[in-house]
Amino acid sequence: MPFDFLTDDHLAQYGQYKGDLTVQQLQDYFLLTPAQLQHIATLRFPHTKLGFAIQLCTVQFLGTFLTDPLNVPDSVVRTLAIQLGLPKTVDLPRYLERRATRFTHQITIRQMLGYKDFDLVEVLHLMRFLYRHLLVADERPIELFDRLTQRLVERKVVLPGPTVLGRIVIRVRERVATHLHRQLAGCLTDAQVDALDALLIVPPNQRRSPLDVLRTPPTRQTSVGLLRSLHRLDQLRAIGVSDVALPFVPGARLKALSRHGLTAWTGHLSQMAASRRQATLLAVVLHLERSATDDVLDIFDAIMMELSLSGERLRRKTRLRSLKDLDAAALLLRDAVQVLLDPDVPAASVRDLIFARLGTAPLSDAVQAVSDLASGQDDTVAEAWVETTATISRFLPSLLGSLRFEGTTVAAPTLAALNFLKGESGKRRSWKQAPTAFIPKSWEGIVRPGRDVDPQAYRVCAAYLLHTLLKRREIFVRVSLRYGDPRAQLLQGEVWEQFRPEIVRSLGWSTDPAVELAALTEQLDQAYHRAATSLLDNPAIRMEKRDKGATLVVAPLDAVPIPESLLTLQTQVDARLPDIDLSELLLEVHACTGFAFEFDHAGENPARMSDFAVSLCAVLVAGACNIDLKSVAQPTHPALTLARLNWVKQQYLRADTLTRANACLVAAQAAMPLAQVWGIGDTASADGLRFSTPLRNTVAAPNRKYFGAGRGVTFYVLNSDQYTGLHGRVIPGTLRDSLYILGGLLEQQTVLKPTEVMSDTAGYSDVVFGLFHLLGYQFSPRLADIGETRYWRLNRQADYGDLNEVARSHINTGLIAAHWDDLLRVAGSLKQGTVPAPDIMRVLGKGGSLSGLGKAVAELGRIAKTLYLLNYVQSEPYRRRIQTQLNRGEAVWTLARKIFHGEKGELRQRYREGMEDQLGTLGLVVNAVTFWNTRYLTAALGWLEAIGEDVYPQDVARLSPLKYAHINMLGRYHFEMADDIAAGALRLLRDPDAIQSEWLF
Repeated sequence: MPFDFLTDDHLAQYGQYKGDLTVQQLQDYFLLTPAQLQHIATLRFPHTKLGFAIQLCTVQFLGTFLTDPLNVPDSVVRTLAIQLGLPKTVDLPRYLERRATRFTHQITIRQMLGYKDFDLVEVLHLMRFLYRHLLVADERPIELFDRLTQRLVERKVVLPGPTVLGRIVIRVRERVATHLHRQLAGCLTDAQVDALDALLIVPPNQRRSPLDVLRTPPTRQTSVGLLRSLHRLDQLRAIGVSDVALPFVPGARLKALSRHGLTAWTGHLSQMAASRRQATLLAVVLHLERSATDDVLDIFDAIMMELSLSGERLRRKTRLRSLKDLDAAALLLRDAVQVLLDPDVPAASVRDLIFARLGTAPLSDAVQAVSDLASGQDDTVAEAWVETTATISRFLPSLLGSLRFEGTTVAAPTLAALNFLKGESGKRRSWKQAPTAFIPKSWEGIVRPGRDVDPQAYRVCAAYLLHTLLKRREIFVRVSLRYGDPRAQLLQGEVWEQFRPEIVRSLGWSTDPAVELAALTEQLDQAYHRAATSLLDNPAIRMEKRDKGATLVVAPLDAVPIPESLLTLQTQVDARLPDIDLSELLLEVHACTGFAFEFDHAGENPARMSDFAVSLCAVLVAGACNIDLKSVAQPTHPALTLARLNWVKQQYLRADTLTRANACLVAAQAAMPLAQVWGIGDTASADGLRFSTPLRNTVAAPNRKYFGAGRGVTFYVLNSDQYTGLHGRVIPGTLRDSLYILGGLLEQQTVLKPTEVMSDTAGYSDVVFGLFHLLGYQFSPRLADIGETRYWRLNRQADYGDLNEVARSHINTGLIAAHWDDLLRVAGSLKQGTVPAPDIMRVLGKGGSLSGLGKAVAELGRIAKTLYLLNYVQSEPYRRRIQTQLNRGEAVWTLARKIFHGEKGELRQRYREGMEDQLGTLGLVVNAVTFWNTRYLTAALGWLEAIGEDVYPQDVARLSPLKYAHINMLGRYHFEMADDIAAGALRLLRDPDAIQSEWLF
């Protein structure tokens, strides 16, 4: 039975110490009790006492005895020797001379601690424990292995060999999978089984099976593309499994099944056992129905965004075309009015004179022309949308017929209009019965020009409001992954009551809003008084009078001078970094960190092919450099054949594996002393990197500033103060960044836990400030328009001196108090991950509604924003720290652009998943380069210190690991590595004077 998930590193570290111990670990596991000290005192020799203590504490910490009981960190020996009152000169190796003594001590230690041997009873217990766990969760084999190890330690069972636990993991996973497959297959009728099996049969004269066709997402953002997407959705529903109830299946297990089915070849699925095949296909179809719904709504959103621009262009063109007729009519009516205003013309004969001069018919035509052509609307949005009638009429009936829209009370009038347009089967629709309560005032004159509605304008208005409310999630679709109801995902009812005490305690808030508002009032008062004091002697701040009061203006930051010592250090370091190909760099980073082992097979196959890291690194190079796999393939190398690279890319490269591998690199970087000089990981910055997408897809959106006449996407990334990327997400076009800042912070899965996030002005909003404050984070944007920002106060009677003119806006504390419990519920839901941050921010943001909750969040955000602003304006070091962190993010993008050089730097993926995987690959490779550079910067600095060069700490803190001049990324991709480098040794540093040295090697 294979258990290749246990790598050589895992086998070497199993039941062994992993580096030095922390102070907390020493306190928890290596402090001897009075009874243990009393027993050890009865032993005869010092080395026997210390050896016994080492074995006793080792089994408490590791859960097993070591083959070499003295193979422990020095800190363990020192800690125990001090407690035993032994000198540093104890001859500890003498403890190894008598094996019988060591084994006798082990028996005694088992009895003292209550440990027992691993036997059949423990095997059965572990199997039951793992079986129950896997019925509700889906974890990788290595995670289950670690879970079993921890379970044995908790039960005080001496750990068996690693292969024993490996066999248990594989056996139980197979049993659970078989059980799950049978359960899912048992939910299907014979007709449903036949329909699912038919998906794998290639029709005559066709090259692809129905499954291959259905799992290919759409790419066209047009009305034709939308209709085809609706047809695809109807095909998925026609399979007849949409209503299969699966209450007993955990979402994680179902997701794992669908993930494999979406990537596996049709032939492989056909060869599966019947129950596994049926279960996999069922999971795939259920997932595809939800993702197909999202595809439909993504295309609808893209079309409406495009129509909002094209409608205005069409309106202007129509106005220009009609301008000549409007001018002629206006001139004719001018002549008539001139006669009317002429004082020499008698009033009784005015009418006859006008008709005689100008004619009755021309005047009537002129009046009609002005009525038709002149616009009486102050808001031309409705007029612009009417120009899109033809396009909307093509898809709106099919859209309403295929999707079932639901919504809040705010959306009820619009839903009534949509249901009217959808109509009831067998009934004739009467426009006199059309609901009109949903029509905005700016649309009234167009949708209802008279007593009756205009059908064409009515449809356009309904589509416009559907799009608007769908973006706010006031209207939603239940069978959807991204367009569901965020409110339904909030903790509520008994679940909220159960978790409320724990969540409130973890967030550090009180359940009494009065207590928190009093604390915030005091905090804000102190911040105003400090700012008012510093205003007098701070030349960087000035107060300007405005029409509506006064505001604070901050002088721009001056550039920090670069000392000569830093320039010299940079030159010396750069000259010593070894030249290397990007392919070799990735292999070397894997040799140091093992990040390639985080990539597992989509089908949960634990077996791993030989030279897997070589194949994976080749795939990573191709993806990060934006080149095809043929550029890195080598037909003569088994690990680099094109077929194998395609297989590795398809089966191993996914969002979850990239996330785990990235976390591995972030942890490795965080452990390096040099990275800790740059930052401790408590600060991050959020920014986006724009990519043009010349190929048709449903994700890209237009933005002339970044993409010219084309379309593109944004890769929005959270970068730490240690120069590592923590989390990345692909967002359409240049969608407002503030929707995704908090989501990235909550979703990132690395060892670093930033508490402060910095961004540019695009990420700023009161709701963002409010949610960050609720969750205990500090939001620190760089504000380009700080002079226009409002300052808020809680204490209406407080005297802030010169700042009284600035602090003229008042917080509505009653609104915060009334919604305090709901505020905590939103924060708890975000913390628990039950609701995505971007979705809830759409609801809470401007235009959204959640019973006033959005306004309450904004009010709290204004308090947090004012506290931030008062600190921002008076502290130049704080402003400079924000600027420095944002500059680091920009430097990361420079390196990413250098790596992503292929295809003119354009992203040529048609599908969202492909974009996310490729840009996730780019982020991973950027982190790998950062780690490699940090490692060799450390060596170069050590070399300089060893030869007596001056290395100042302030200069080291300003070094950057984002260097790339020494890395070859073009045209030469060798995946070979010297044995000593593979074993973890460093390469020789380059000597600027061509003098070879063996220092540290």
